[in-house]
Amino acid sequence: MIERSRTFTEFKELLRQHGLTQEFPLAVMDEVSKIPEQIPEEEFARRRDLSDMTIVTIDGEDAKDLDDAISVERLSDGNYLLGVHIADVSWYVRANTELDDEAFNRGTSVYLVDKVVPMLPKKLSNGLCSLNPHKPRLTVSCFMTIDESGGVIDYELCESFIVSKARMTYTKVTKVLDGDMAARSEFSDLVPTFELMRELALILRDKRMRRGSIDFDFPEPKIITDDDGRAVDVKLYENTVSNKIIEEFMLAANETVARHMSSLELPLVYRVHEKPTEDKIERFVNLVRSMNYRFKMKKSISPKAMQNLLFQIEGKPEQLMLSTMMLRSFMKARYSNENLGHFGLAADYYCHFTSPIRRYPDLMVHRILREWLNGRLDKKRIALYAKLTKDAAEQSSDTEVGAVEAERDWVSYKMCEYMEDKVGQDFDGIISSVTSFGIFIQLPNTIEGLIRMSDLNDDYYEFDEATMTLVGRHTRRTYRIGESIRVRLARVAKDVKQIDFVPVEAFNEKKPLRKKQRAEDDKDSEAAHKEVKRKNGRKSKQKTRTRSGHKARGAKQKGKA
Repeated sequence: MIERSRTFTEFKELLRQHGLTQEFPLAVMDEVSKIPEQIPEEEFARRRDLSDMTIVTIDGEDAKDLDDAISVERLSDGNYLLGVHIADVSWYVRANTELDDEAFNRGTSVYLVDKVVPMLPKKLSNGLCSLNPHKPRLTVSCFMTIDESGGVIDYELCESFIVSKARMTYTKVTKVLDGDMAARSEFSDLVPTFELMRELALILRDKRMRRGSIDFDFPEPKIITDDDGRAVDVKLYENTVSNKIIEEFMLAANETVARHMSSLELPLVYRVHEKPTEDKIERFVNLVRSMNYRFKMKKSISPKAMQNLLFQIEGKPEQLMLSTMMLRSFMKARYSNENLGHFGLAADYYCHFTSPIRRYPDLMVHRILREWLNGRLDKKRIALYAKLTKDAAEQSSDTEVGAVEAERDWVSYKMCEYMEDKVGQDFDGIISSVTSFGIFIQLPNTIEGLIRMSDLNDDYYEFDEATMTLVGRHTRRTYRIGESIRVRLARVAKDVKQIDFVPVEAFNEKKPLRKKQRAEDDKDSEAAHKEVKRKNGRKSKQKTRTRSGHKARGAKQKGKA
C-alpha cells in the first residue's frame, strides 16, 4: 500500500511537470454523457455494410483503444484487395464542441508505461469508438487494390460499419504464422487470412525498401510493473511479423489518403519530414567516412543513400551508434498544412489517418475526408479548413513534442527505479556515445548510464571529436563507440533520472586522479548534467492555440496556461 501510494504521488508529479491531466473538464464529461450508446439505424442505412467481411484487429495485449482493423482478399486476377478500416471518431467528436476543443488542446494520447493520459474520455476511447470484437462500429474504410509488385493500382474511400471477427494480438498472430499448432487450431478459420496478410505485407515492404524508405531498427524497452506500479523488469519489445503486417498496411493507407486529398487540392494536415540540412548532415557524413564506410552523396542527400548505409552497418558493433547519429542528423517529423513530402519514408505524400482515437491530426483528416465524401466541401468550407488545418498542425506538433518528453521522462524514471537496488552489481554493455565529459553505456535492455571522466582514473583522457573517441594520454587506452565493456553500477539518482556506471577494470587498477583531470571534470560537470537531461528528455512549454473559426479557449487542463 505504501509503495502504491508513493508510485501514485510520483506519477502525479510527472503529470504536473508536463502539464498533463487524466481528468476531463465537467463540461466535456457532460457532453460525453449525452452521447447515445446505440448507433441510429439511419446511420447504418447510409453507410456501406461490411459486417459480413472477415475483418480483425491486431494490437498489443494491453491495448484498449482499438482504432484500426484490417481485411485482405486475393482477387481473381491475382491482385490483392487490402481494406484498412479506421474508427470513425469524427462521427462522435463534432466540431465546435467542448469535447473537440479538449481533444485539440491535448493533441494526442500519452502512453506512460502502464498508464495512459487519453486524448478522449474512456467512454469513447475504450468503448464506443474502439473496434471491439463482435460489436457493430462506425468506420472510415480505405480499400486498396494492390498488384504483385506492391503498387496501389486502384483505391476507394468510404464511410462504413464493421463487426470485427476477432480481437487478435501480435503474439497470437505471430504464433499462428510461426506454425504453433495450438494457435493454428484455435484460429483455424483465420489462418488463411493471416497467411495472405503476411504475403502482402512482405510485398509492400519490399516495394518501400526499393524506393529508399529508411527503416531504423532501434530496440524499444518494455517495462514490467507489479501490482503497485513499481518496475520489476525491463525487457525488449519484439518486432515480429505481425507488427510488420500492421505497419505496412497502415503506411499504405496513410499514403493513399494523403495522395488522394492532395490530388483534389483539398486542405489537409500532412505528416511531413523534410530533407536534412547540409550543416546537420556534414558532421555525420565525415564520421561515417572516417570509419571506412562508403557513402555516396550527390548534390543533395537522398533517402536511398541513407538506406544503403544502414545496410552496410547492419550487425556491426557500431550499428546502434551510427543509426542514432543518423537519426539525430535528420529534421524532426512534424505536422503541416503544406505537403512537403516525407524524407524518411521516401514518400511524396503522407498523412496520419489511422489513429483518430489517440491523435488529433487523424481526427481532422477524417473530418475533412467525410465532408468530401458527402459533398459538403464548398468554397466556404474549404477556406475554413485551410485555416483550421494550419492551427491543428501547429498545435499537434507542439503537443507531440510534449508527449514524447513525458513518455521518455517516465521511462527513464522507471529504469532508475528498477536499477536502484542493483548498485554494486556488474553488467555487460556497449559504448553508445562518447563525449568530452564521459562515456554513455547502454545495457542490452536499453538502460543507459554514464561513466564520468572522474571515474576513468587510470589515465588522463582526451576527447577526439572527429573520431568520437576518448584516448588515454599515457596508456593510449581508447574508448570507441560500439565497443563492449563490463561496468559496475555506481550510483542511481531517481530525482534527476540519472544512472552512473564505472568500468569494472577501474577497481583492479585504481590510480589517483590527476589535478588537471579533476579540473577538467569540474569544468565539464555542468555539461554532463545537461547532456543527461537532454537524453532523458525534459518538459518544453506547450502552446494552447486558438483555432481560426472557433471560439477562443482558456486553460482547460490543470497545470497548463
